[in-house]
Amino acid sequence: MKSVYVLLFTLLTLLGCEKAQQPQEKQLLHTMRGEPVDAKRGVKFPEDHGAHVAQGIEWWYITATLTAETGETFGAQWTLFRTQVPLPFESTWWDDQLYFAHFALQHEQKHVAFERYARAGQAQITAQPFTAFLDDWSLKSTAQNFLPLQMKAKQGDYAIDVSLTNSPLTLHGDNGYSQKTQSGHASYYFSYPFLETAGTLTFEGKEHKVTGNAWYDREWSASLIDKNQMGWDWFSLVSDTDKSQKIGLMLFCIRDAQQNYDYCSGTHIDEKGQTQQINKQDILLEKLEHISIDNKRYPSKWRVILPNIEPIVIETITKDSVNKLSIQYWEGRVKASGGFNGAGYAELFGY
Repeated sequence: MKSVYVLLFTLLTLLGCEKAQQPQEKQLLHTMRGEPVDAKRGVKFPEDHGAHVAQGIEWWYITATLTAETGETFGAQWTLFRTQVPLPFESTWWDDQLYFAHFALQHEQKHVAFERYARAGQAQITAQPFTAFLDDWSLKSTAQNFLPLQMKAKQGDYAIDVSLTNSPLTLHGDNGYSQKTQSGHASYYFSYPFLETAGTLTFEGKEHKVTGNAWYDREWSASLIDKNQMGWDWFSLVSDTDKSQKIGLMLFCIRDAQQNYDYCSGTHIDEKGQTQQINKQDILLEKLEHISIDNKRYPSKWRVILPNIEPIVIETITKDSVNKLSIQYWEGRVKASGGFNGAGYAELFGY
């Protein structure tokens, strides 16, 4: 049933027919696609800036917290996904890879999100010089080196065109090998967490000059969660106490069938990108407040307890940050206080 649905969804999308019903988000992540990542491989550059077609799911993911010259604040997301979708027959126009991109902006309590789908050619990823694009939504190195990058997207009255530069590289987990479940599901996962960002952002037809911080995530895997797990809460936080010496905190917690936190992991990141891994037994994440959106209940405030620091409180900024796309998930700005003072993004998947 699952393979029939994916085939139908893919063909309808590629052939421009009427939009298919929404895919089952949890099934997409439970299904093993491709080869599991090898813990002994390690991360290799520049090739790991490119695609890993042996693994079934992969993303190039930017989230940014931005401030205009007027003092107004904005959030931005730019993501290119690749997933294996093999057909049960040979085809000269299909290489078993489906690409889709998400572009979202938010300001105050307004949030908009857009998506596009493509096959190879219409979307392209190269490792060096780095290029990732779907139509005219693009993330590209401006020279031979990976940084700086230029990120662009436009949809109607909403657009972004910003430069991203000057961040250290961070490897999560064990040299980039990031375990996701007790049973061993894993990905390769690295970030550029402190990208200095500057350019223009257009919201509701009005252009703003903006600056701020962007966090770039790269991840690829064959399967991220077990069949008895529902999704995850993920946080990327950057300190705002000293602009000259940024520090970061990444946390994620996988949720079980009862929506309780099942497996957590995290990374402390210093100003040079060096990491200290936070083990699952040292993370306690508690939901303090919730909000109802389209008859679904999402957390909107959390307490995080980590070793050797006072509790951290994380709270959403734009309360309804649901990307109401073919696959729905909450992706928006958060602020942190207590043991970590800063701002960033959260992703809530599977609610």
